[in-house]
Amino acid sequence: MLSITLVINAVYVVCAALFIFGLKMMGHPSTARKGNLLSAVGMLAAIIVTLLDNAIVSYQWIFIAVCAGTLVGILAARLVAMTSMPEMVSLLNGVGGIASLLVAWASIHDAVEINQLMLLVGFLAILIGGVTFSGSVVAWAKLSERIAGRPLVFAGQKFVNLLIVTAIVVCGYLFVTQPQLDTVTYAVVGLALVFGIMLVLPIGGADMPVVISLLNSYSGLAACAAGFALQNNLLIVAGSLVGASGVILTQIMCKAMNRSLSNVLFSGFQSVVSSDMVIEGEVKPLSAEDAFYVLEAAQSVVVVPGYGMAVAQAQHALKELQDLLEENGCEVAYAIHPVAGRMPGHMNVLLAEADVSYEQLFEMDEINPRMETFDVAMVIGANDVVNPAAREMQGSPIYGMPVINADLAKNVFVFKRSMASGFAGIDNPLFFKDNSNMIFGDAKDSLNAIIRQFDDD
Repeated sequence: MLSITLVINAVYVVCAALFIFGLKMMGHPSTARKGNLLSAVGMLAAIIVTLLDNAIVSYQWIFIAVCAGTLVGILAARLVAMTSMPEMVSLLNGVGGIASLLVAWASIHDAVEINQLMLLVGFLAILIGGVTFSGSVVAWAKLSERIAGRPLVFAGQKFVNLLIVTAIVVCGYLFVTQPQLDTVTYAVVGLALVFGIMLVLPIGGADMPVVISLLNSYSGLAACAAGFALQNNLLIVAGSLVGASGVILTQIMCKAMNRSLSNVLFSGFQSVVSSDMVIEGEVKPLSAEDAFYVLEAAQSVVVVPGYGMAVAQAQHALKELQDLLEENGCEVAYAIHPVAGRMPGHMNVLLAEADVSYEQLFEMDEINPRMETFDVAMVIGANDVVNPAAREMQGSPIYGMPVINADLAKNVFVFKRSMASGFAGIDNPLFFKDNSNMIFGDAKDSLNAIIRQFDDD
């Protein structure tokens, strides 16, 4: 008869395979939903088979936790607006971090015999989990504008961080060598939480996509360390997958901004430009009615969405306009910048909600070579990711950053509420280009006004 341990480990292998295949399927929008479901099935199977082990708390508490988690998940999926998804993802990262911290803490506290290796990985799980939790809460507060989104710095901040790191190293040594001291554990938890806050405070809102992907990686690393502390192979595998994928995504985000990770984490975003780089020009306003005549004659249109589209909830109106353009014989494509929005994949999620075909979404490297062939580029709520200063102005803070070359299209329609600069606080010379026109107002209202012109035509 097969032992329960053998059955559990066999199912763990299958679950690990489901995680890997699910992660692979998430690499393309058309299979991402199935990949997510596959991974969820693997996690459900892992939870069920783990309950076969006798070394667990009572099934009553397990049942209560499952019901509570299910209720919270359903409410979050139903009630959280799509514009609040970045904040939601930040909180989910934080929940993963605090869960790893508590699991590692409990496993060490309840262990009858424990060696220094287990103490070391337990310390890492507590440290990384605490940093992830408090850092994610700060990121959530910045994204939801409960605190200022700009970099928050103060004199002597680096010295304070150095003191915190030194204290963490000292407490880590005591944690491993003298585990009987409960005060050391409390100190490690407290320092981890403070360090997470200090890490994210000096990071500006424009860098939030990088921060979110990095905190996601941290949550995976914390889970991996907790897996070692629990000696649970599947938790190690799952944590490693999340940690590695988060690191890769973070690197993609940094490359998309032409910045190193250390620059993002420790330098803030300096948007000050020299006086000889003042961008001046005349903005050419355009009414929705006049925009209609250009779009009606267009044979190809590219849409560059940004966070302003999310704020205006304009994706459904945009899809309706797309359908009208296509009925008129026009090709419509969408150009997606890796850091558009406030989290990785933010624009993809919004457009998928409006049933925009995945086949019409193009990455920056795919669309830029074609940009000069488009009759109209519609920039909706985007600013920094279409800023030609990244190509043309060597003194600009974003010089060298890969951007979508919307200014090379034959006509550019920029949908904006006002002339305010983007989240990075940098002026955009695109607004003053000869082929550029500004359509002022709420993006959703402006798009609906254009749609009405099609309906009346």
